[in-house]
Parts: sequence; structure tokens; C-alpha cells
Amino acid sequence: MSQAELILKALKAGDSITPMDALTRFQCFRLSARILELKDDGHPIDKTTVKKGKKSYAEYYYVMKEDLFD
Repeated sequence: MSQAELILKALKAGDSITPMDALTRFQCFRLSARILELKDDGHPIDKTTVKKGKKSYAEYYYVMKEDLFD
């Protein structure tokens, strides 16, 4: 299974994924590139920006169909 497929499976299961998660769980150094591939394939993935002190990072999640109507 490819990194993108593993990431998609985790997102669809309800997990949110940060770059550190991607590195430790999927050995993926370029999470944003994998997310772009998945989005280009039509998957509804969104992100929030998490700020901790002076640092910030993206946290990606799958937008479930029921979330689209809220």
C-alpha cells in the first residue's frame, strides 16, 4: 500500500494527521504533497492550523459527507 493510500485510510477512519504523525506512522516526509494528490483525486480533505507557542503546523482531516451540510 502506498503512503497516500495509508494516509487516506487513516483519514477515512476519523484520524486527523499532522506532519509528525505522518512521519512516525507512515514514514512520510512530505505530507502536504500526499494530501494534494488525494485532493486532486477528489477526496474532501481539509486542514486546520494548530499553533503552539511560536510554532504552527497543519492538521489534516477527512470531511465526512454529513459535515458538508452543516
